[in-house]
Amino acid sequence: MSDPEELRAPEVPPSASVPEAPVSRPRPSSPAPSSDRPTFIFFGAVAAVSLILDVVTKAWAEIVLSKRPFDSPSLVLVPQHLTLTIAYNKGGAWGLLQDAAETVRRPFFFAVSVLAVLFIVSLYSKLGRGQRALMWGLPLVLGGALGNLSDRVTRSSVIDFIDYRADWVLAMNSGIAKAVPHWGLTDHWPTFNVADIAICIGVGLMAIDMFTARRGPERRSEPVGPALGA
Repeated sequence: MSDPEELRAPEVPPSASVPEAPVSRPRPSSPAPSSDRPTFIFFGAVAAVSLILDVVTKAWAEIVLSKRPFDSPSLVLVPQHLTLTIAYNKGGAWGLLQDAAETVRRPFFFAVSVLAVLFIVSLYSKLGRGQRALMWGLPLVLGGALGNLSDRVTRSSVIDFIDYRADWVLAMNSGIAKAVPHWGLTDHWPTFNVADIAICIGVGLMAIDMFTARRGPERRSEPVGPALGA
């Protein structure tokens, strides 16, 4: 018959603990990059395209339209509506500071352009996902502003060459004339360029974002407890 001491299991010293098998925990997955998140690569590309289009079209207008005969300076695209006529605008939109001295006009427009660029870049850096209107609008405004600024630096005036006339322009001016004394009645829209088109489209997109943005904090999901009747 065996000794009871021999059948007893060997005791494990307290200090010799059995190591536990490591438990592998899943690492939190990083969120996938969203394609609609604004990036400065996209920002620079859109601004560069609008700037290049403006510079190229202005160069074409200065080369081609300046060689038109004196008795026919315009290139007619749509009779009585759309023509191409080169013009040099020393002022701003709607002839702002057109008759001001060069020592006043150039520093003013340069300062305004620099402030606009800084504001646009700062605003773009704060955009979030889904703000597609601003994502396109801000670089378009930047490209247009840089296009007109380059003209003021190199020529002291902005090249305009798109000449547009329409009955709705006359109707608009007639309405303004009722509120503003001595307002001119004309069916002619002030001559503009590709930079002005980019700026107008960009400002329009900015306005769309302003009016369509959701106001107020987003609704949070209800807690699990009340939903389960706890």
